[in-house]
Parts: sequence; C-alpha cells; structure tokens
Amino acid sequence: MKLPIPSSALLALSLWGAACTSPVEQPGSTLPGRCQAEAPRISTQKTDILFVIDNSGSMAEEQDAIARELPAFLEELRQGGGVEQDFRVGVITTSVYLYARYVEGQPATLETYNDQAGRLQPVPDELGRPTTERYLEMGDPNLLARFGRLVKQGTEGSGQETPFEAVRLAVTPPLTTTPTAQGGNGGFLRDEARLLVVVVSDEEDCSSTARPPPVALTSDTSKDLCSEQANLLTPVQDYVRMLRSLDDGTGRPREVLWATIGPVALSDKRAEAVPDTTPQGPVVRNVDCPTSFGPGFRQREMASRFDTGLMNLDSICRSSFRDTLVSIATLATTSQSIAVQSLPDPLLAQVLVTRADDSVQTCTVAGGGLSYEPATDGQSARLYFQSSCPRRSTDKKVEIKLICAN
Repeated sequence: MKLPIPSSALLALSLWGAACTSPVEQPGSTLPGRCQAEAPRISTQKTDILFVIDNSGSMAEEQDAIARELPAFLEELRQGGGVEQDFRVGVITTSVYLYARYVEGQPATLETYNDQAGRLQPVPDELGRPTTERYLEMGDPNLLARFGRLVKQGTEGSGQETPFEAVRLAVTPPLTTTPTAQGGNGGFLRDEARLLVVVVSDEEDCSSTARPPPVALTSDTSKDLCSEQANLLTPVQDYVRMLRSLDDGTGRPREVLWATIGPVALSDKRAEAVPDTTPQGPVVRNVDCPTSFGPGFRQREMASRFDTGLMNLDSICRSSFRDTLVSIATLATTSQSIAVQSLPDPLLAQVLVTRADDSVQTCTVAGGGLSYEPATDGQSARLYFQSSCPRRSTDKKVEIKLICAN
C-alpha cells in the first residue's frame, strides 16, 4: 500500500531543489557549463624600442661603449621575465636643429637636420653603407651585429641636443603616417605594443616645438644657455603629456616607458652645474660627471616623470653601461599587464607566477591581485597585476589557468 507523501515533505524537496540550482543556470551567469580543454593563452608581449643617440662631436666613445654592452641588453630582453617577448628596435638621433649666434651682435642662424629630425636612421650594412631598412626585428639572426652598427651614429650631428623634440617628431604624424620608403616612420609602432624610449646623451636637452627655437647658442662655452634659458624651452610636462596621449591605433592608450643615460652625477644622479676648464677653454659640466657638457636638469625631470625612484636614469659618465642597459631591458620586459585570449570569465582565472626562488604566487581577480579589462574590437582582454601581486624582472615563468580547466 502506497502511503501519501506529506505536504511538508513535498515542500522540503521543492526548497532543496531550488537551493541546489547550479550557478551556471542562474540568469546572467557567465560561468561555463563544462570545463575547457585548454587554459587561456598569454599573448606575446610586444615592445617597440626607440634609441635616441646623441651624435654631437663629443659622443664617439659613448656610442662605442653602448655597442659593446648590447649582448647583455639583448640577452635580458630575450629572457622576458617569464613572458614570451616580441621586440623591435629603431634608432633616431638628438639632431633636429642648431640655432646659433657665432658673431656677437649678429643675428642667429638656423641649421636644420631634415634627414634626421625624428626619422628612423637606416640600418648600415657590413661596410657601413645605409640600407633601406629602418628598424630591426627580434628574430633577425644578425641582430647583435646590425644593432651595434646602428647605434654608432657618428659625431657630425647638432651640438644643440634635442632628444625630447626628436622623439615628439618620431612618434606623431606626419612621420608615423609616412611609410619608411618615403622617409617616414610608418609601421614601426605596432598595435598593442608598448613603446620604450632610451635616450643616450652627454648634454642637456634643449628642445622646443617653435621654429626658430627660442634659445640660440653662442661660441661661449662657459655658459650653458640651454639650462640658463630653460624657461624659454617647451616645458618637459608638455612632452610628457604628448607621450601619455599616444594610442596604439586601436584606440587603447599606448604604454610608454622612458629611460635616460645622461648628464647626471655618478654618485646620486643629481643635476648640478659646475665650471671646468679644457684645453679649448672653460666649459660647464654636471657635477660628478667629468665627461658631460651641461647639467641634465631637464633630462632628470623627464626620467622622474616616468619613475619617481629614478631606476630609469643613469650617468653618461659610467665606464661601462652593461648594468645600466640590463636594468633598462627589465623595463621593456616586466610589464604589469598581460594580454590574454580565450578567457571565459576573469573570476575563473588563476595567474601563477614562478619567482626567482622557485616559489609560486597565485594571483586572482577575486583575491585582488589582478584587475581585468575585457576584450573589444581589435583589442585583446588584459589582466593587470596589482601591488599585492606584482610582476618582477627576475620572474621565471608566468602562466594562466582556469579553476575549471581540465
């Protein structure tokens, strides 16, 4: 004989069923109904590296010193801090103009460097002859040798160094919209790539967007007019604002990094003018930097705008640039974000970071170690590392897994 089920029991069963409804079935849920066969992929990190080489008359030894230490620089770039890298390198010079008054009482004359002025310089062949190439790719089997030739830009450039203005011209139209075959830089900057600018100079920046520029040099080397009349130059902050306004062609702001090997003190990176005497006459140098010409007030300010700790700044007076270039390479490789593909829900993601001591830190959006920016048309989804879970240059591996991945 079948006994009737009490109404109270039916009610309990009904409540149990409602309570055990899968979260996958909840309205608006983005959770997958089954585990993915493959975990999401971390996209290759792309970085476009722009070296700005001072090619004035005093820079031959410094250019040679940079070229000697490129093996360590490239090796550090390839290690990548646990993420696969894809970098390319181009070189411009600090020469844009030379505005000078050679005779007292006479008007200043303006000399322009139209074949330079922010233009990517041609890659030399084995005999030093210019080729049609304007930048080098990471996968080039002869990258080291060709890069070494490319950074040696000679010493026939302007004695009025303007790295900030050269960079402005290099990364904005019309050069960025003009193909390299027509003398422009078109194609060098890639979508979803970061830009790393590396300035190498022994003198203060004297940049202005005005033509003719407001500061005219004279033959009196006992005065550093670019520092004394810095209030007439385009403010450093204006150049910073321009760089921070760059996008990558998809509408996403381009991440810009800045590093300088410039006229600052060897001991503490300070900028301070001191008089000196040479066989050619009196000059102004930066304190604690005997081979500089002019204190790097603006150079130091620009570096500090990108890193208040000044890890991106070092002295041009170092006897070796190996450690400096290795440190700069870590700027290129240790991005605090990664582009990801096939990520169904950021709350399911676990980013596992293997540290230098082989310990593994797990970073998640739910735990606050990551933040998430969804994909849009033409742009990959991106995970940003937070202060509780930062990427480090010494990381050995970065991988992403799903809580529900097989």
